[in-house]
Amino acid sequence: MPYIIAVAGKGGVGKTTLSGMLVQYLSHREGKPVLAVDADSNSNLNEVLGLDISGSLGGIREEITNNLSEMQRKLKVKGVEEYTLSEMNKAITKGDGYDLLVMGRPQGTGCYCFANEMLRRQIEKIGENYTYVLVDNEAGMEHLSRGLLPRIDVVIIVSDCSRRGVLAAGRIQKLVVDLGYEPSVMGLVINMTPNGFLDDGTADEIAIQGLDIIGIVPHDDQIFSFDSNGIPLITLPMASPAKTALNDIFLKIGV
Repeated sequence: MPYIIAVAGKGGVGKTTLSGMLVQYLSHREGKPVLAVDADSNSNLNEVLGLDISGSLGGIREEITNNLSEMQRKLKVKGVEEYTLSEMNKAITKGDGYDLLVMGRPQGTGCYCFANEMLRRQIEKIGENYTYVLVDNEAGMEHLSRGLLPRIDVVIIVSDCSRRGVLAAGRIQKLVVDLGYEPSVMGLVINMTPNGFLDDGTADEIAIQGLDIIGIVPHDDQIFSFDSNGIPLITLPMASPAKTALNDIFLKIGV
């Protein structure tokens, strides 16, 4: 069974940047196969990694849902499963020591229960080929709440220094517990901190929310420069303050 890592947080706090750095860390440091899943409907993990994506699961899910009756008539349930797995394999984009699977657009109107169940089963099958599965979740954690992951071993919750970000982090932690997941590690990373320090108000709110800090990442001007110029963030130099801090966090949590 793969080791499953989920990254979550409200929009704009840098969770996708962290996810990309962690994919690079695992694939290069560990030298073991990694499956990165971009579960945000506003997909951009591929940009952090410097990849052009092959396709998305959103399109597969829409096709299954919109043509379910016809597909079941022609293929039966087993055939739909085989079709889903085949299409998912086509949607995987190959990277340097890792693969990327993009969830894509959000669900439209109608019931997606059958399609989501098909995807969940196939994610489990595909995941067996990897040592690590890393999921970059959207702000609302839709794919966790819909049970598309069989379990989670590590949850990294990302926030900026704002009270709103910390409040969102607290809600995400509660959601993980309410959904019955029991990760061995669940903690908070505070990102983009001025000079690498928290102010008292942020620290107090973190305590109120019952969050455990597993790391603090300083603001890094190089991230803004790379992003503005369309340069993949995983190519940041190892001496980058943010990259150094993130690698220390990954080493600390033992992934």
